[in-house]
Amino acid sequence: MISKFIWLPLALFAAGYGGLCAWMYVKQRDLMYFPQFTQAQAAQTDFAIERGGVTLRGWLINPGKTRAIVYFGGNGERIEGNREDFLRWFPEHSVYLVAYRGYGASEGQPSEQALLGDALAIFDKAQSQHPGQSVAVIGRSLGSGVASYVASQRPVAKLVLITPFDSFAEVGQAHYGWLPVRWLSTDRYESANYLRKYKGPLLVIRAGKDEVIPAASTDRLIEALPSAPRMVAIPGAGHNGLDSDPAYGKALSDFMAPADSSAL
Repeated sequence: MISKFIWLPLALFAAGYGGLCAWMYVKQRDLMYFPQFTQAQAAQTDFAIERGGVTLRGWLINPGKTRAIVYFGGNGERIEGNREDFLRWFPEHSVYLVAYRGYGASEGQPSEQALLGDALAIFDKAQSQHPGQSVAVIGRSLGSGVASYVASQRPVAKLVLITPFDSFAEVGQAHYGWLPVRWLSTDRYESANYLRKYKGPLLVIRAGKDEVIPAASTDRLIEALPSAPRMVAIPGAGHNGLDSDPAYGKALSDFMAPADSSAL
C-alpha cells in the first residue's frame, strides 16, 4: 500500500512532464519565432527576392554603391527601423535589409533550414549586384546565428555579430533549465560550430546587461573562434536597447569603413 502511494504520484508527474515535453517539441517554433511583432505591407518595401516559390521582401539602402552589407536582424526586430541609422553609418555601402520568411512583408513560415537557405540566397543576390566587390554581413541576436552560417558558406568580407550566442539550443536551455531543451530543439543555430574555420575580420558587440543571451553563451562562442575577434562591450545596455548607445553606431561604422577611406 505504501509503495502505491509513492509510485502513483511519481507516475502522474512523469506523465505530466512527458506530456509537457511533447507539447514543447511540437509547438517549439511558435515559442521560438516572433514574426507577429514585425508585420509590414508589401507596398512599404522596395526590394524583393524569390526563393522556392516564396517572396522575401525588405529594403535596400544606398542603392548603387560599390560595396554591400547584408543585415540579418533580431527575433521580433522591425528591421526597417535601422534605415536612417544605416544610411548615416554606412555611407559607402548598399545595405540589404530583408525580412525573414514570415516576418515583415515576407511570405512563408520560419524554420532554421528555411532561414539559412534564404540567407545564402540573399547574400548571393547582393554579391551578384556588386560583382568583384566585397560583401559584409551583420547579424543581431537570432541573426547572429544566421550570419555565422553564411560566413561558413560564403566569402564574407567582414562579419559583425551583435549579442551573439554559441548555440540557440543552449540559450533555450539556460532559460528553461527544468526542460531538456538541448535535446528537444530542432532549430539550433550552432554558431560556434559554423565559425570554427572563419578567419576574416570579425567584430563582436556585447550588451553588458543582456537579459536574453547569457554571457556564458557568448563567452563559449568567442572561445570557439580560431582567432580573437575585435570586441566592443556596451556595459549599461540591455539586449534590445544597445543600439541607442552612441558606442554602438561608432563601433559599426568604424569597423565597416573601407580601408581606403580610413584616413579621410
